[in-house]
Amino acid sequence: MTTTHSTVVIGGGIVGICCALYLQKEGLDVTLVEPAMPGDSTAKWSCGQIAVSEIIPQSKPGIIKKVPGWLLDQTGPLALRPSALPGLLPWMLRFITHARRSRIDAIAHELATLTRCAFQDYEPLLAQCRRDDLIGHQPTLELFDDAAGLAHEQTYAELRRAQGFASETLNAEQIAAMEPALAGRFSYGLLLSDWRTVCDTETFLTELADSFVEQGGKLIQDSVSRIESQRGRAVGVTLASGERLPAEQLVVAAGNGSSVFFETLGIKVPLIKVGGYQVLLPNPGVDLTHATFYADGGFGLIPMERGLQIGGTIEFAGKHAKPNFKRAEIILEKAKTILPSLNTAGMEFGAGWRPLLPDTKPVIDKSPLLENVAMAFGHGQLGLTLGATTGRLVADMLQGRESQVDLSPFNATRFTMTGG
Repeated sequence: MTTTHSTVVIGGGIVGICCALYLQKEGLDVTLVEPAMPGDSTAKWSCGQIAVSEIIPQSKPGIIKKVPGWLLDQTGPLALRPSALPGLLPWMLRFITHARRSRIDAIAHELATLTRCAFQDYEPLLAQCRRDDLIGHQPTLELFDDAAGLAHEQTYAELRRAQGFASETLNAEQIAAMEPALAGRFSYGLLLSDWRTVCDTETFLTELADSFVEQGGKLIQDSVSRIESQRGRAVGVTLASGERLPAEQLVVAAGNGSSVFFETLGIKVPLIKVGGYQVLLPNPGVDLTHATFYADGGFGLIPMERGLQIGGTIEFAGKHAKPNFKRAEIILEKAKTILPSLNTAGMEFGAGWRPLLPDTKPVIDKSPLLENVAMAFGHGQLGLTLGATTGRLVADMLQGRESQVDLSPFNATRFTMTGG
């Protein structure tokens, strides 16, 4: 394979790793810059889902009526820290504009153009890894307390089915057969038959990063302090250590950290970080074989190689917020209500900060100021799902190939236009 260009990817989370791998497949000399250790990114503390039908935006009808409840009840599945409200208010106003049914339908369709490619786009990347079991074969369950909860979700299940994604209604007997540990607890559920769970989020990230290095990629544990440019093109980056890396192409895929480069890139994007909390039980004492999301409880139970992970809570906390692990304690106590025999010995709390945009869609675009810079950030809760697809699209973009996907819904300038 002939090396043709030097390329720097800023950000070594799942999106950055996949961008680096797809660019590497083009024969490029790729350097990946990430301050954290491989595997220790936002996606490590996610629910580990390749959630191809998770296309419904966070802004659902009636969302504005729920905001006071988010402020008053800090124990709910979605909370807003009161101290963060003034800074988040402009973002929230944008967020609410997407709660119309017409916008929800449009966003779901646009996200589906990406998510339906997820497994196909991961295939060539996983084929180069040492392990062949990084994505499991079991589908995912979503469970409800009563018929009303299931009926409410069916509205969105129909929208997902209209985009080609499958789901099946489950009764008490079917739920018990699939997960005996939950027998007698739930009578209403959905089988998300086209979702899959990775073997373990940390392992998944580490294996992809190792594959990148084994194929000749360079991984630098540092942060980028500045993008250097000349005459409308990026020419390299300067690291926090002072080292300068020349580059003929550049990718900004640093999640929340991407915002420090917005002025250089020539964009104004309302990117915020949203907290997601997880509890890891290395020896849970219960046997689950499917990732299972308890919709009314606002959390998921995800069996992974390192143990049972309990998570899914969302917190709007503000730009400089530190994790509030009381939220992890809350979801653990809720989990005990349906699995009272959980063994919590050796438990570990974790938090991941999702980079979220008001319309729940990522930015996948080229910089309007620097013609050789691609941007890939703002994936929210779909980072793991869309990592490989984003990598493929970024490679096409920088190689000058026409995309088979309409990328206009994911451009960075959509927030400066009327209605954005």
